[in-house]
Amino acid sequence: MDRRTFLSMLAAPLAATDAPTRFQIACMTLPYSAFPLERALSGIQRTGHGYVAWGVNHRDTAGVVRPVLDVKAPPADAAKLAAKCRDMGLEPVMMFSTIHLESKDALDPHLRRIDQAAAARIPFLLTFGKTAPGEYGAFLKNLKGMAAPARAAGVTIVIKQHGGNTGTGEACARIVSEVGEPSIKICYDAGNVLDYERKDPIPDIRTCWRDVRAFAIKDHRLTPKDEDCGPGFGQIDHYKLLAPVMRTGLTIPLVCENLFEPLVPRPSSPDEIDRLARRAKEYMETVVRGLSALESIA
Repeated sequence: MDRRTFLSMLAAPLAATDAPTRFQIACMTLPYSAFPLERALSGIQRTGHGYVAWGVNHRDTAGVVRPVLDVKAPPADAAKLAAKCRDMGLEPVMMFSTIHLESKDALDPHLRRIDQAAAARIPFLLTFGKTAPGEYGAFLKNLKGMAAPARAAGVTIVIKQHGGNTGTGEACARIVSEVGEPSIKICYDAGNVLDYERKDPIPDIRTCWRDVRAFAIKDHRLTPKDEDCGPGFGQIDHYKLLAPVMRTGLTIPLVCENLFEPLVPRPSSPDEIDRLARRAKEYMETVVRGLSALESIA
C-alpha cells in the first residue's frame, strides 16, 4: 500500500467530526491470571500504564482461583476495587461481563454487572457470545433488555467478535443496528476476527468503525503456528486497523488483552509479563503517535 492509498484510508471517515480521537492505552489484568490480582495491578502500574481493564479470574497466593469481581458481589465491592486502582494511578476503563449473551439467564447477571460498573465509574462493560452460531433471538432479547438500564447508569455495553453471531465487525454492526440503542456498541477484537473467522480485520473494521467504542488489542498468527499473541507479534497491521477511527471525537480505550510472544512458552514469572506489558504499551503508543502525525497532513 502506497502513501496516497493509506492517506485516503485516514481521510475517508473524516466527515464524522473534525475532532481527533482520544486514545487510552490500557492493560487488562487477564495476562496475569496465573498470579494474584494485586500483583497484576502493581505490574501494570510499574510498566507505566495509566489505564487498566479488569480480567476474569486470578490465582491467589494460596493457589486458589478467584474472580476479579464475583457477579453477585454488591456494587460497593466494585467501587472499592476501583478506588484501589485509582489510588495506584490506574483508571479502570473496562470490565468483563463473564456471561455469554446467548444464555437464557444472561440478562440478570448483566444487570448486576451494569450496577457494578456504574458504582466503579467504569464506562465500558465487555460482553460477547458463543463461538457456535444459534439462538440469535435470545441474544438480541438479552441485549435489548439491558440497553435501557445501561443507558440510565451511564455504562456502554460493548460486544466483541467471538465467532458465531459476533464473528466479524460487520456482524456486530448488524446487531447494534437491530438493538437500536446508544448504550450498545462494539469493542473491536481484530485478533478474534483473524483467529475464529480467518478473515482480514482491516476491510472488516471499515464496515463497522462508526459503532466502535473500544478495542480489545491482541494480535494473531496463522503461520508458522496458529495462535494469539501480543500486538506487533502477529499478522495484523495496527496502523491500518486504527486508521478509520482517528477522528471520531470520542475517547476510545485500546485495551491490551494479550501480551505474549508467539511460538515460545508463556512466561512463568510475573516479571516477564511486566516486560511484555511495557512493550505492548510502547508499541501501541508508537502506532498512535505515527498515525496522529500522518493524519495531521491527510
